[in-house]
Amino acid sequence: SVTSYSELSRDARNLERQQWQRLSAEPANAHVQQLLAGDAPVIAASDYVRAVPQQIAQYLEAPFYTLGTDGFGRSDNRARLRAFFEVDAEAIVRTALFALVRQGVLTEQAVQAQSSSLTDAPGSAAPWSV
Repeated sequence: SVTSYSELSRDARNLERQQWQRLSAEPANAHVQQLLAGDAPVIAASDYVRAVPQQIAQYLEAPFYTLGTDGFGRSDNRARLRAFFEVDAEAIVRTALFALVRQGVLTEQAVQAQSSSLTDAPGSAAPWSV
């Protein structure tokens, strides 16, 4: 859970600036880099546009996937909004599985054998294009 992507980004930028001012290549990690260290995929799901969580992507070594509500809302409640913009729990699971397949941790066959509870999404239009 992230309370402020802007603050995490600002902290990382400040550290980067301090290193730049000193012309230092000395390793130092910003708070977000300490919290999300490693190469496990990071999935950021937000009720804001994707650009908000994307602010921290450049400071991470791990693959970073952003889900957000880009476009115009067509929903009367938060659950339908998240489903429409593909930032609900199912979209997060799909993204995590995709990231793990892409990373070689899981095979497509293993995912498809276990993903019977997921609804069929392929072929639907991207929410930001509708």
